Amino acid sequence: MGKVTAVSPLAPAQFPDLPVIDGVRFATIAAGVRYQGRTDVMLAELAPGSTIAGTFTKSATRAAPVLDCQAKIGGTSGAGAAILVNSGNANAFTGKGGVTAVEAITKAVADVCDIPQSRVFTSSTGVIGEPLPHDRVTAVLSDLKAKLADDGIADAAKAIMTTDTFPKGASAKVTIGSKTVSIAGIAKGSGMIAPDMATMLVYIFTDAVVSQPALQEMLSKHTDTTFNCITVDSDTSTSDSLILAATGASGVDASDSEEFSNALHDLMLNLAHQVVQDGEGATKFVEIAITGAATDEDAKTHAMAIANSPLIKTAIAGQDPNWGRVVMAIGKSGAAADRDRLSIRFGDIEVAKDGWRSPTYSEEAAAAHMKGQNIVIGVDLGLGNGKATVWTCDLTHGYIEINADYRS
Repeated sequence: MGKVTAVSPLAPAQFPDLPVIDGVRFATIAAGVRYQGRTDVMLAELAPGSTIAGTFTKSATRAAPVLDCQAKIGGTSGAGAAILVNSGNANAFTGKGGVTAVEAITKAVADVCDIPQSRVFTSSTGVIGEPLPHDRVTAVLSDLKAKLADDGIADAAKAIMTTDTFPKGASAKVTIGSKTVSIAGIAKGSGMIAPDMATMLVYIFTDAVVSQPALQEMLSKHTDTTFNCITVDSDTSTSDSLILAATGASGVDASDSEEFSNALHDLMLNLAHQVVQDGEGATKFVEIAITGAATDEDAKTHAMAIANSPLIKTAIAGQDPNWGRVVMAIGKSGAAADRDRLSIRFGDIEVAKDGWRSPTYSEEAAAAHMKGQNIVIGVDLGLGNGKATVWTCDLTHGYIEINADYRS
């Protein structure tokens, strides 16, 4: 894979101490799918009665595992369930062989875990266009089953990494009535990141009781304001998968809980931010906040035009407060804009107002803001009440180094 020599400077200080989620157990193993000497397969076993929700890439070339999961999400069953993930090979653009691989893996997992095949969900991440050596995965399933433990989620986060420089995790606890439920999630993602959803795999688990329709509604709603609001390089993956499982082991019904929904949103946003913070070659975490747009949709269009502009991202990498490039991105986005109503801020510094450089603009102050690790670009269109916030990172030579040599 690409040359990743150091942990991202934007990484959290350490992997969080995630709570045990009753009703789910994890195991990892080195199957040699592509990597040598590191874990590359993760198995999560879910208790009988668990409800499953998911959101997936909208790519027209999405991978066989994604299509299989999409066909299964929404079904109900009192049986247990399982999630099997491999890294190193995306099993994407692999034709009938990809379908055969998914069929072989899901059947083998079903047999080993004694659950219906319709309750086995698989994901693959890594190189596109190479056949998945699924026999290497099925050969280790008995060993994986034997290793299942309720405290294995941290190892699971490491097993699903590709060009990631750090494992990603987040958790929350929610009090409903007088009882507490827990949520824990892990993610992978570093490059090929853009909405619909980003090249990432995300797995979130809770011990709450949540009906499948309610679980799916929450997940779909929150995906739009979290994982669909990040971008590293504007490229949408063939393999994006986000699976949310509620084991119900706590006995606490959170199907109609606003507190639970809010905590789930915050956890998802935390993981989404970590994906951006691990953007390939990233040295800056960038928030782009749009206000005053004609509609929320227009606001997001403008925000993504800024976030995906190589000219803006390289200027940020060079610590250059080149606000003219923001003007350019707004103008090219295709959404409604009026040059003479446009205002721009870098952090708290007003750089442009009403279509002209602000009379209070200080190049030195703007440059000072650009030297920080956390950059905020604010734009007000002056047209209406539409707003949106997205997150991205800078574009450095490190991104080129990683991706120019990804398959070698």
